[in-house]
Amino acid sequence: MSEELLLAIDAGTGSCRAVLFGLDGSQVAIGQREYSHPELAGAPGSQVFDTDRNWRLICECVREALAASGASPDAVKAVSATSMREGMVLYDARGDEIWACPNVDSRAGEEAGDLVRSGEAQEIYEHAGDWVAITAPARFRWIARNEPDAFASIAHVGMLGDWILTKLAGVFVTDPSLGSSSGMFELADRDWSDRVLEICGLDRSVFPPVVEPGSVVGSVTAQAAAETGLREGTPVVVGGADTQLGLLGIGVTQPGRFTVVGGSFWQSTVVLDEPLIDPQARLRTLCHTVPDRWMIEGIGFYCGIVMRWFRDAFCELEKAEAEREGVDVYQVLERKAASLPPGANGVFGIFSNLMQASRWVHASPAFVGFDVANPERAGRSECFRSIEESAAYVARGHLGVVEEIAGIEVRDAVLTGGAAKGTLWPQIVADVLGVPVRVPAVKESTALGAAIYAGVGARLYDDAGAAAERLVRFERTHEPDPAAAAAYAGLYETWLELYRRSLELSEDGLVRPLWRAAGT
Repeated sequence: MSEELLLAIDAGTGSCRAVLFGLDGSQVAIGQREYSHPELAGAPGSQVFDTDRNWRLICECVREALAASGASPDAVKAVSATSMREGMVLYDARGDEIWACPNVDSRAGEEAGDLVRSGEAQEIYEHAGDWVAITAPARFRWIARNEPDAFASIAHVGMLGDWILTKLAGVFVTDPSLGSSSGMFELADRDWSDRVLEICGLDRSVFPPVVEPGSVVGSVTAQAAAETGLREGTPVVVGGADTQLGLLGIGVTQPGRFTVVGGSFWQSTVVLDEPLIDPQARLRTLCHTVPDRWMIEGIGFYCGIVMRWFRDAFCELEKAEAEREGVDVYQVLERKAASLPPGANGVFGIFSNLMQASRWVHASPAFVGFDVANPERAGRSECFRSIEESAAYVARGHLGVVEEIAGIEVRDAVLTGGAAKGTLWPQIVADVLGVPVRVPAVKESTALGAAIYAGVGARLYDDAGAAAERLVRFERTHEPDPAAAAAYAGLYETWLELYRRSLELSEDGLVRPLWRAAGT
């Protein structure tokens, strides 16, 4: 291949990937690896981001994408990066990683509780737009208390997407979208908050400069070239946070657009032209990658990871069937579940809760409502469909909250990410939300957003927003079925009550919750 290509590297919650795009926005090749984040012994709720192992996986992804494309490394005109939000990496004065965690690390429960009781959590929320449950302030206090030598050695702080740029080019920078996910920003200023840094006992000098996405900050070093297969000297360009880049990758930069980014987690979002903060601390507000834009969102916890768990734990037969047919196992599972009625023959999935940032707790994972007298109506297909329905119920709840806060009425929605690859899940979302749902042609919209900024840095595009409008294409629209939408209106209310009662079991300590935020 001789065409010019752009590379996006994405460190998600459940996997990392490298995606090559043509200048027309077409996806040329992808390399992907699943990973997980082990618990640190003696630190309940902890999850460790293994920088050495995960960097090796990222390098494998880049090499796989290059090989699959058949392109020379010279064809890659620029590389950018994105990642899950909230996860962070700390470095010493030599630039070596000394501490790292993914977004769902919740070891700092005691420290988050201290911030809540002192009133500082509310103060941080008013500055930064996010609660202390999975953001940096409580984590820094945990490190200071439990790993004082590491805390004293901090010379640089970066988010996970920033870490990829550091590995590629040896620079320390962040952008407003990833930086604001730390919970340490002055949201309206799109920069670090001196007051929040003061609360954390940290000097501003250890925090990187905030630069806009699309800025060239260096080039691929000789070491990074040897590890990834990229050409030494390839421009390295600032990208941003996964959800915000996912919005750019489907052309959503203007206020009032409702989008569900369906990956390992589901983010139900609306773009804002001012930094509105939920007065009830249910949802959170972050900076968009686009200047003078913000984003409010509700998070559906582990929606995609629950699907992966179900696939690996229960679907050996479907895996074998998919292998015989030469298709993805999810395609087989969706085909079987598509014939079921709304409500999956009475089976409900209890997984993610509606977001309440100030006290975010989840019930123990469960399926309820089996009819054991009719096994043909209470099997894997019902469970699979109930997982898809439960994620859609969470999106419906978040839609109501963002309509209230932003003062809008949502008339249509976009579903992107892995959840949009099939046809059943988007249709369920349309039926549950009761509005048309559009699906983009490129499902890796987060990576496309990063690639667009890589193109801006390489001067192949003049403006990210204009490039997105020109490149983004939608392949289909799912209209809500009136009968299904009416059925789901009642099923949603039933699910809410089932969830409330299931949550009581976790709150009473009888069963292990799906996840519990620090400080709850």
